Amino acid sequence: MNFWILLQGFGLGATMIIPIGAQNAYVLNQGIKRHHHLTTATICSVLDVIFISLGIFGGGALLSQNESLLIAVTLGGIAFLTGYGLLALKTAFKPSQKQESSSEITARGKRTVILGALAVTVLNPHLYLDTVVILGSIGGQFEGHDRLSFALGTMIASFVWFYSLSIGAAKLGPTLSKPAVKKGIDLVIAAMMFTIAFLLANNLQQYWN
Repeated sequence: MNFWILLQGFGLGATMIIPIGAQNAYVLNQGIKRHHHLTTATICSVLDVIFISLGIFGGGALLSQNESLLIAVTLGGIAFLTGYGLLALKTAFKPSQKQESSSEITARGKRTVILGALAVTVLNPHLYLDTVVILGSIGGQFEGHDRLSFALGTMIASFVWFYSLSIGAAKLGPTLSKPAVKKGIDLVIAAMMFTIAFLLANNLQQYWN
């Protein structure tokens, strides 16, 4: 196990995961509500580990070498992020409603939370670009134990970030759930979704040119 390569993987994994995306927005919102937030963090982390493994240990090269598939994933990412941004924008300008009680939130159960976490991960093509293509292409340059060290570093970054975001949001829930603050968060999320979608579209346009 190479500690420095593990640290490199951790750093790169953090830079890919920390910027606001659909996963982070979902984990943040569940944390604010304290609605099975640790379950949400666990699901997102485990799914990230699966996609990182696929990317670093072979899937990244397969996807990056298939131009048609890469373009399809990019277009899907643009559509997904734009849709999520519009949803966040709609939520930001929705008239304030009575806040749900903890018993009402709990009544919806873990199933809704699990399905939501799966949706913002598995149905999010932008995640494939980050974990499978980018991390996969970089991790694929290492051999043997070094590749394993790099992969482990990125996986640790995922767990550290999602649990920190979830627990932090839960601790600050009373403040972050105030209507004005919540509206600001939704607007920032919408802006980030549109920005990432625009960057993907711009990269795709340059590719076609």
